[in-house]
Amino acid sequence: MNHLPPMIVDLAFILGAAAVSTLIFSKLRQPVVLGYLIAGFVVGPHFPLWPTVIDKEGVAIWAEIGVIFLLFGLGLEFSFKKLAKVGKSAFIAATFEIITMSAVGYLFGRALGWKTMDSIYLGAILSMSSTTIIIRAFDEAGLKRKVFASLVFGILIVEDLMAILIMVILSALSVPGSFSGSNLAFLSARLVFFLLIWFLVGIYVVPSLLKRVRNLLSNEIMLIISISLCFMMVVLATTANFSAALGAFIMGSILAETQEGERIEHLMSSVKDLFAAVFFVSVGMMIDPQILQKHFGIVVMITVLTIVGKLLGSGFGAVLSGRSLKHSTQAGMSLAQIGEFSFIIASLGVSLNVVSDFLYPIVIAVSAVTTFTTPYMIRYSGPIYYWLEARIPKKLLDRLEQYEQAMLTNGKGKLLGLLWKTYGLLILLNSVVVLALGLAASKLVLPMLLLTFSDGPTVRFIACVATLIVCSPFLYGIVLKVPRKFPTEEALTLLRLSRLQFGIVILKAILGLALVAVVINQFATTRLLPLVVLAMTPILILIFRKSIGRFYSNVESRFLKNLNAKELAEFESLAQLPQLAPWNASLVQVVVAPNARIAGQTLEECKFRTVTGATVAMIDRGRRRIFAPSRAERVLPNDEFFLIGTEDQIVAAQKLIQTEEVNDQPAHDEMYNLESFVIEEGSRYENKTIKEIGLGEEFGGLIVGIERDGERILNPESAVELKARDLVWVFGHRTKIRELKKAGQSISKNNIVAETTS
Repeated sequence: MNHLPPMIVDLAFILGAAAVSTLIFSKLRQPVVLGYLIAGFVVGPHFPLWPTVIDKEGVAIWAEIGVIFLLFGLGLEFSFKKLAKVGKSAFIAATFEIITMSAVGYLFGRALGWKTMDSIYLGAILSMSSTTIIIRAFDEAGLKRKVFASLVFGILIVEDLMAILIMVILSALSVPGSFSGSNLAFLSARLVFFLLIWFLVGIYVVPSLLKRVRNLLSNEIMLIISISLCFMMVVLATTANFSAALGAFIMGSILAETQEGERIEHLMSSVKDLFAAVFFVSVGMMIDPQILQKHFGIVVMITVLTIVGKLLGSGFGAVLSGRSLKHSTQAGMSLAQIGEFSFIIASLGVSLNVVSDFLYPIVIAVSAVTTFTTPYMIRYSGPIYYWLEARIPKKLLDRLEQYEQAMLTNGKGKLLGLLWKTYGLLILLNSVVVLALGLAASKLVLPMLLLTFSDGPTVRFIACVATLIVCSPFLYGIVLKVPRKFPTEEALTLLRLSRLQFGIVILKAILGLALVAVVINQFATTRLLPLVVLAMTPILILIFRKSIGRFYSNVESRFLKNLNAKELAEFESLAQLPQLAPWNASLVQVVVAPNARIAGQTLEECKFRTVTGATVAMIDRGRRRIFAPSRAERVLPNDEFFLIGTEDQIVAAQKLIQTEEVNDQPAHDEMYNLESFVIEEGSRYENKTIKEIGLGEEFGGLIVGIERDGERILNPESAVELKARDLVWVFGHRTKIRELKKAGQSISKNNIVAETTS
């Protein structure tokens, strides 16, 4: 009889139990995650009526691979650009929540009479939410593209990054006398450095590599390349003493910026689902009924503390960051659990022998219970918000709304923001590249040269000069790079900024010399070498600045092109379509055929705007009218679309909506029309954004185009500001549009009428 490895036998048990449980839970319309946990308990060592797994270490390996693929998938869906958009909100909310839960957990542990280290570790454990559980719950609920989901994902990423710092702090606290502020600052800087350098290198190299071999990339090859890149970054992250999950997320974010990002995400979905099932089953295997019985009261109290504390901590943190009360409530209820990083922190305490034996089983039990509650918390977050809104005083709601608007506009056009946008980011990224090149040359290249040619001043001098030559374009970017032109609305701030130009130039020069000195110090063994090279480097860069500047511009252009490749591709596809021009467009109503190809898809999934170029102004669905539908709106059979577009765009939309030619089109509803009006000087709409005007809420109008000084702004974003003499095209109800025009009359005209009457 052939011998079968225990790992394969265990995998058969795990997947078999998972398959049965998922079928049952799907039939019962319950979250599949719960089925995985039940399956894990059934095949685990604490369920005597069923054969248990044999190789627990093998299952742990499968589970760790599952975490890697889950974080890789998250990176594919949540790129660095998305993180930057919610960066401030995510950072404020996550920081507030971590501080709050750490303090609450510590105080609760002390109140129970636990040791100091047990209480500290409990606080750290409760501060971490579960990325994997939330991703899975959002997947099943179809909420991943909701606005609050972006905030939740941002908070999760910030939590994962800060978890690394927390683990280092806990390790230092566990060894008396080893913790210091300098160690914490060094680790923080090292983490930021690691993130930035691999993001820069990845964006510069990976998109160009995929573009060169694009014709060879079948689905099989694309899948293999993606997984290999993921695990290469995982190895690099663990080599740098960071988590494997962080490395997987970074590579996913890099690939998300490429034109192949959506394709890779689709190819990875099945692989991710497989290993995610193994991970959740492995979590279920840790459920021990005896531990639950012995520490039942403590488990219940910590579970309630986790749910309530994280709801309030994350919710208040999101409100402080300037998010709406609705999104803050939804985010807080989504984050009310503990997960994989909590397990890692607990196991760290066990391995260092600084926590009691009961802590880890309690953490597993609380995690299991909160995993059960999370899908329901997410599902009922909307109703809970409406329940809260009905009971909160209107004055407080108005204050919260004012605070939200203040946070949204805070810092725009300010001096510090402009300084960062003009110089700060450019200097930071180039500094990271210079330091990375210097460290790579001194730690990797120099040892090989010394082994080959023996150690000596000449070898070190040549290696140092060669490294500085490679670094020179980026030193040029720091010291001599001229900023790009600024938008006209920042002119006033530029006047203030111009007074600081001399000081900025001096600071840039000092920073450039400091970086040169740091690089030289990696090679020097005598005092003469640093002085000679430090004196030569600025002179040579000034002499050859034109050639160096051209090379730097090429590098920068390639990086920006790769960074914006996906957006450029989408723009080019739109450019091939006839552009929507409201002033020569028509309004047409088209009914979605019952067997239309796009029926059941969202407007984003079927790429309606990209394929047709037409704008869906309204969907008439029986008694319900969906005005200005979002990209997430699902197309249903017999929906009546109000389309705005040119003749060619309408024809393309009809082909997409209808499977065969339909002669009896519905008559045009004369109550809805496309009209235009001019923004007069002194109008209440002048110098306000479309969002601030609130046309949709007050008048049921949708701005589909703006003509300004001969230029046409098509389908303007809500942040676009209206100016005097703008020709604005609006779709809406005729009566409402008349009210809109009347309300937008010049304030000065209204004043003249009032004065004449008086």
